[in-house]
Amino acid sequence: MEKQTQLFNAIRSGELPIVKTILEKQPNLLNLKDARGSTPLLLATYYGEVAISSFLIAQKAALDVQDMAGNTALMGVCFKRHNTIAKMLIDAGANLHIVNHNNANALAYCALFNNEEIAQILLAAGIDTEVKDNHGLTPRAHAQAQGLENIVKLIDKYTQKSKAC
Repeated sequence: MEKQTQLFNAIRSGELPIVKTILEKQPNLLNLKDARGSTPLLLATYYGEVAISSFLIAQKAALDVQDMAGNTALMGVCFKRHNTIAKMLIDAGANLHIVNHNNANALAYCALFNNEEIAQILLAAGIDTEVKDNHGLTPRAHAQAQGLENIVKLIDKYTQKSKAC
């Protein structure tokens, strides 16, 4: 338990050398969850730690682990606006089709938090635009409700492309 605490504290403070040392000695901690269901990768992405996230991805950390709320690292970076890490996760093969306990996917968080850059990448990669959350709202409906016409137009553009295929 002590090494897990040290690892999670090192991640929170951005101490990549300490993270490396701990995981070299105890590789079994790579995907271990804390009390909130966060793994080292979930925590690193949440805190916007690009170098640590990159290292953990290179070490083959599980990309799609869900925390207690059902959120994945990809969902978290969409609402935290850690776009560099979002691209890393997508490039590494993060599953775009996972939904959390609210039945929301990563695109819903891009829509809610006006993250057009990652929304475009998710849409180009084929994320589901029609998934409805527990309130019956699609990502487009969330964007529309907030007056985010840029996101609405972007989703419409990709929805029309997919219907034309």
